[in-house]
Amino acid sequence: MLWRSVREGGDTKTRKSRRTLAMPKRCAEALKLHRERQDVAKKAAGDRWQDDDLVFASKVGTELDSHNVRRSFRAVLKKAGLNAQEWTPSEMRHSFVSMLSDAGMPIEASLAWSGTATPASPERSPANKLRPLLLERAEAVDQIFRDL
Repeated sequence: MLWRSVREGGDTKTRKSRRTLAMPKRCAEALKLHRERQDVAKKAAGDRWQDDDLVFASKVGTELDSHNVRRSFRAVLKKAGLNAQEWTPSEMRHSFVSMLSDAGMPIEASLAWSGTATPASPERSPANKLRPLLLERAEAVDQIFRDL
């Protein structure tokens, strides 16, 4: 699990925007691999690389725009053997919620974990219940994707 509540460069913009993150192991591993690939892209870009310390950046280190994101999303769909004309990021989010629900997670928790505001969202949970709730959600994702 990875727990963070503040940005690297300082505190969050507002108190309400602070989050504690319980990250599934699979996501942490994917981010480590992503960083390694980004280091390769950085070397390939050479002097063109703009180091803004972004986690997700263009091939030259700049901020992603909607065209970059859509192009990358379609490439991932193609690699996964899915028809890019049939899937959108929103549909992927709905599928994720369905998978969590099928795995036994209450729908309110599934919606909150996918970023949909509900009364059960972590921001509204008592502090002493927040960490176990987020940990439970992260473990559920690890369980769902354990064989992939």
